[in-house]
Amino acid sequence: MSESATGQAFRYQNAHWLWISAIVIVADQITKQLVVRSFDLYDRLVIAPFFNLVRLHNTGAAFSMFAGAAPLFFVGLTVVVSIGILIWLRRNPHTDRLVAASLALILGGALGNAIDRVARGHVIDFLDLHAAGYHWPAFNIADCAITMGAALLLLDMWRKRGQS
Repeated sequence: MSESATGQAFRYQNAHWLWISAIVIVADQITKQLVVRSFDLYDRLVIAPFFNLVRLHNTGAAFSMFAGAAPLFFVGLTVVVSIGILIWLRRNPHTDRLVAASLALILGGALGNAIDRVARGHVIDFLDLHAAGYHWPAFNIADCAITMGAALLLLDMWRKRGQS
């Protein structure tokens, strides 16, 4: 195999992690579509004493921060972050599996919410956790993936810090 072909093979070694992103996007969009078809805005279905399904429209970022900001701002931010993640995965073919999976989760979640912003002008949130009268801000599958990806990155940093 030529040196350029070998380099090319290494360069795309992390591409298989993008399946995680694709799964997140598909699961996120399917669940949001089910919510849109089944619930009117603000409808709530009690599932357990601490968990409801609800249909909310989030025009802000995570947990409705920056609500009212232009959807184009968030879409642009997603494009920049997504390009950064793809460049990282391409330029670092031997990225640790935990880091690659984390980045793929973040990418899938970011793109899942960006699809909503482009198609609807807002993000569909529907998972509502609560206890003792306090509600965690509603969220969705994309938000779960972003949070899991960030937590795994922190775990990786903590793990590597312990090794040094």
